[in-house]
Amino acid sequence: MGSCNSPPWLALVWILVALSSRCTQGVWGNSQKMKTADFLTPKIVLGSGSVANRYFYNVDFPRGHIALKSLNAELVDGGGNPVPLYETYLHHWVVIKYYARIGAGEISELVDNLSLNSSDYISGRNDGICQDDVNGQFFGSGSETRKTETRVPDPYGIEFGNPADLPSGFEEKWLINVHAIDTRGVVDKLGCTECRCDLYNVTKDEHGRPLSADYNGGFSCCYEGTQCRLKQGYESIKRNVYLKYTVKWVDMDTSILPVRIYIFDITDLWKRTSDSTGINFEHDCKVEYEIEPCNATGWAHEGCIDTKRVSLDMPFSGYLLYGYGHQHAGGTGSALYREDGRVMCSSKPIYGKGEEVGNEAGYIVGISSCYPKPGTMKISKGETLILESNYSNIRRHTGVMGLFSIFVADQLPKPMPDLDIVAQLENDTMQKQEGVSFLSMV
Repeated sequence: MGSCNSPPWLALVWILVALSSRCTQGVWGNSQKMKTADFLTPKIVLGSGSVANRYFYNVDFPRGHIALKSLNAELVDGGGNPVPLYETYLHHWVVIKYYARIGAGEISELVDNLSLNSSDYISGRNDGICQDDVNGQFFGSGSETRKTETRVPDPYGIEFGNPADLPSGFEEKWLINVHAIDTRGVVDKLGCTECRCDLYNVTKDEHGRPLSADYNGGFSCCYEGTQCRLKQGYESIKRNVYLKYTVKWVDMDTSILPVRIYIFDITDLWKRTSDSTGINFEHDCKVEYEIEPCNATGWAHEGCIDTKRVSLDMPFSGYLLYGYGHQHAGGTGSALYREDGRVMCSSKPIYGKGEEVGNEAGYIVGISSCYPKPGTMKISKGETLILESNYSNIRRHTGVMGLFSIFVADQLPKPMPDLDIVAQLENDTMQKQEGVSFLSMV
């Protein structure tokens, strides 16, 4: 830094440099202590071929005014050992925030929906963009969970526990939904994970409503308590599994810039409507869809790709920090485009090639995340973006998804000070001091 004989004005320069650096990535990383904790959901009992779709309310989660930096999860058995996907398929897990009135009783575990429509409970969903509480999670994933990057780049964080955001008389709590399918001993592992109705012998949904004749598979056929067909003579064996989730966070302070989370859905039947108050944006996200098989054979299978696109007008503005997609088996990638065709963010699935946990052959074991150079991807309010989801359609796929999560900041960190300029100022000063000393000697 400066010499002991530097003039007062140079010391002031260094103070200003330090202050202007406070929100930069380098200084932030040295001043914040990262905290990490592992948590487990209550046990989930699964028999061979059985399905669990469980909602756990008021789960363990970091408390206080914090900034979340990452959240990862995986299924483990009673001994804490990771469970391979070819034994128990993790269809999805999601983490959702809600507010509970202080003194209100705990919500009982539900298996059909979130049921937060009560005067004692308020949904605390993300910033959008689907209707109601659809896709309202802050974090979530599926079979790809073990190899998907969820790190929020410095100096940003997802802010939780801010007393100013709490509804009066309420406290912040957390919900985790886990949808797992046990495929030990089933006749068709892929068919069971895609919730094909014929394999579950299901003709009605979980509410007892008849399924339409053209509904071949999806959520409505693999709800809590359903059973996928086992091989003849296979004896069902029960075991306990848990969702282990790892949270990393720091205490929130003014050096951290908050981010907002938006989730786009390829099934969104978005439309723009007008009324006396101006333009309204209505979203109808269906979450899952079905892919029809192509008719090609032999070498022509290479061209069997189902491409689905949806255009969405953005109800917000900000800077894109990072993003990632969510697809099921058969997925070949998804991307977010500007209207002129430029790619903003793309995400591709990683398929396993072996038998070890995290590399299970034929399963999506990870999905790539994009981290654009900070400040290069500005989203303007009202701008039209295009979401694309691609799947191989050599065969039919039921109950597939095409979600895309993006993390957006309202502002960029202050630029790093040009240390070369400051160093040159100090060097010039030292030369002047040396010149004065030389003159005083002659």
